[in-house]
Amino acid sequence: MKVLITGGAGYIGSTVATACLEAGIETVLIDDLSTGLRAFGEGRGLYVGDIADAEVLDRVLADHPDIDAVVHCAARIVVPESVDDPLGYYDTNVGKTVLLLARLRAAGIDRIVFSSSAAVYAAETGGGVDESGALAPSSPYASTKAMVEQILRDAAVAGDFRAIALRYFNPIGADPRLRTGLQNPRPTHALGKIMQAKAEGVPFTITGTDWPTRDGSGLRDYIHVWDLALAHVAAVQRFDDIVTTPDPYRVINLGTGDGVTVRELVAAFERVTGETLPVVDAPRRAGDQAGAFAIVDRAHDLLGWRAERSTDDGVRDALDWAQKLPAVRAASDAL
Repeated sequence: MKVLITGGAGYIGSTVATACLEAGIETVLIDDLSTGLRAFGEGRGLYVGDIADAEVLDRVLADHPDIDAVVHCAARIVVPESVDDPLGYYDTNVGKTVLLLARLRAAGIDRIVFSSSAAVYAAETGGGVDESGALAPSSPYASTKAMVEQILRDAAVAGDFRAIALRYFNPIGADPRLRTGLQNPRPTHALGKIMQAKAEGVPFTITGTDWPTRDGSGLRDYIHVWDLALAHVAAVQRFDDIVTTPDPYRVINLGTGDGVTVRELVAAFERVTGETLPVVDAPRRAGDQAGAFAIVDRAHDLLGWRAERSTDDGVRDALDWAQKLPAVRAASDAL
């Protein structure tokens, strides 16, 4: 098999590419390197360019007429940035996806695996949510994911594509062999903020301590990025069994099936490092939610997949990767 991975030099896309290659699936990558690293595309069929650039797409499709499926990871993903620049997010995540899909349809490529997000769910209770859960995107970023899902659903019903939307919960960690990882040296997610606080010798701030969770702090489902990547491999390999004529569009949650509060994430960090991390409590921020964890029965039934790595594993691999990242970025800049 051969897959085209958009955003293939980014955090998720590059890790998916590694997992595909290990499974004997050939890869072709497109990435504009606005956030991705060139080093992540070495030896993996990287084309540098925008997913909406017709010239780049035409070259990729002409060079690889045997692409079996597309894993669409390319997107802007920073929630606060999306609040400040909603038009930019709708243009990149939605508008450019439509242009990409039109080109793929013209080329006769009809298998799409879409990187969606659990951010599309209402997450007010801190409880579990399955794929039928109420949708209530809380940011422009989340809205773009919900919009692309709707586009794919409509296009699937029209017979243009068959599609699987994988709703990621909260990826952490890195490739356990440290071949790829989060390329941003200052990530904005909770674990990134914890690591930053420790490096700067300042307390970590827990925003919101009165949520309806077991300790009052927000709750998330932290899935190791390697487990996430293996789920993509399963989606590609089982695509034709999962997405059939009666069901041309499927949604699948990807998470551990267990929630971890912010205080518990701090405790995991302390276990892994063997050091205490001071914390301070602060009020909720506008747009914050209690959170949710994934109900993952469908992933097990359709993909034959379950997450196997722990939160501690994710923290440990993230810390190890952070030590390697400066050298990887320097090597990438030199290419």
